[in-house]
Amino acid sequence: MRTVFIGTSDFAVAVLERLAASAHRPTLVVTPVDRPRGRGRTLSSPPAAAAARELGIELLQTADASEPRSYDRIRAVEAEVGVVCAFGQLIREPLLSGAELLNVHPSLLPRWRGAAPIERAIMAGDEETGVTIMRVTEGLDSGPVALQEAVTIGDDDHGTLAARLATLGGELAVRALDLRAVGELELTDQEGAAATYAEKIDAGERRLDPARPAFELERAVRALTPHIGAHLELADGGRLGILRVAAEPGQLAQGAIAADGGLRLGCREGILRLLRVRPAGGREMDAEAYLRGHPAPRPG
Repeated sequence: MRTVFIGTSDFAVAVLERLAASAHRPTLVVTPVDRPRGRGRTLSSPPAAAAARELGIELLQTADASEPRSYDRIRAVEAEVGVVCAFGQLIREPLLSGAELLNVHPSLLPRWRGAAPIERAIMAGDEETGVTIMRVTEGLDSGPVALQEAVTIGDDDHGTLAARLATLGGELAVRALDLRAVGELELTDQEGAAATYAEKIDAGERRLDPARPAFELERAVRALTPHIGAHLELADGGRLGILRVAAEPGQLAQGAIAADGGLRLGCREGILRLLRVRPAGGREMDAEAYLRGHPAPRPG
């Protein structure tokens, strides 16, 4: 069964690599064009493009996979099915109906449709999340479900949880294609009334606001580590990156920092212990190491 893979991110790469090692090795990988990244704004390929080159799979980089020339290139490989994973582009006609498209989505749909399902699941304190294989339709992650499997979240941050979900996503994608190849892939409509939406993380959500409870800030740090990052705004206008924290009971003036062998931030409810931090322009370090070279931070 000829397959096209449509994806972009590191998460997508894990799924692509699993497919490439299976009987459903893609004949074409579709991913966005190179973009400037980093402080030097150097052109960089999407992770899926680099992976396709390493795997020796034909590559199409396009700013719009649904525009006529890209669509013609995709159809030319005569794929029966496309696997979509963390692509980042809206898929429209004619690509939408040109071949069956199966999406690998890291949540238990219909919970957390949208751009940031892993982050939102951690922020919400969900006890579990998972991976869903669904058919791509015009609606946002609203197509019928083929396969779904749950995992426990525990004390994961985004990095550890995404890695587990990517591995699971690859396995489920192969299982779905195996079933489809023998005509046994069944699809079930989602319960739209139960849907929740995982909005994209905005800049303001990266700021740790001590007017919120400590347990909420602890979840936010885990949800944003290591790919986006959370920070504490300081009185001098700077920022202190926060990489690992622990919420604990107790009382400390809201917004105050206690530097008593470590760093503790007073919150509206409870205390947030800052365990691992990154000063502006510096390397990440434990709170104790930070205090050996810096005065106690003063939140702004």
